[in-house]
Amino acid sequence: MTQVAAIQMVSSHDVAANLDEAGRLLAEAAGQGAKVAVLPENFAVLATAKMRGCGEQEAGPEPVIRRFLADQARQNKLWIVGGSLPLANRPDGSDIPDRVRATCLVYDDQGHEVARYDKIHLFDAMVDDAHGQYRESDSFEPGQQVVTVDTPAGRLGLAICYDLRFPELFRALREQGADWVCLPSAFTWQTGDAHWHALIRARAIENQVWVVAAGQGGQNSERRKTYGHSLICDPWGEVVCEIEQGPGVVLADLDLERLEQLRTRMPVWQHRRL
Repeated sequence: MTQVAAIQMVSSHDVAANLDEAGRLLAEAAGQGAKVAVLPENFAVLATAKMRGCGEQEAGPEPVIRRFLADQARQNKLWIVGGSLPLANRPDGSDIPDRVRATCLVYDDQGHEVARYDKIHLFDAMVDDAHGQYRESDSFEPGQQVVTVDTPAGRLGLAICYDLRFPELFRALREQGADWVCLPSAFTWQTGDAHWHALIRARAIENQVWVVAAGQGGQNSERRKTYGHSLICDPWGEVVCEIEQGPGVVLADLDLERLEQLRTRMPVWQHRRL
């Protein structure tokens, strides 16, 4: 069994302060025995107005956030799932005019970048909160590729926040052999209170995978309050650990032997007809 950590943050519009807080929490996770840590969506860059400029820097020769993640992985001897950050280029290296990709990068414990997932489903919705309308497609270009990667905790499927509402993505991740799925998120308070736990438990149960959901959790700005409740859910749909609000770390052992026993005793994957 391998311990995995979900890190919860309350990121602000101050990138340097966000990185300092992420570094503190990653060190805390490593100190508690985690071998893999998952950061939340927008852990470093929260402000939409900063996305394009930051995305250009991160795609260039002097990235700040990518270097931070690589350094933290090496220093803490920790695999890091880098939440999400903006990148102004596609996986093939081509530039994106006017927008960026919301990208989750995975680093091994030597600081090597071993996987990249670009968020496929973009959050364009009206929410009854102080922010009101969310239009991710104005700033982001959707990704297209389903991505899995081998980690010390088993094969990991990558997803980000709004992806949670699209079960076909999780089916595709399981098809690629995922043992567990990460979900870096910044759910609004209203949508999280309504659907967060139900959707996570459903995705875990129907695909028989662990789900490690690392969220933003608190008052990020005057107009932005995020739901938090970062948690780890087992393949039976039980929430094994959770933090409600504020920055912090939750850890669990992802028991792959128990996962295999569950899949053998209830082989729903073989029972599919559609």
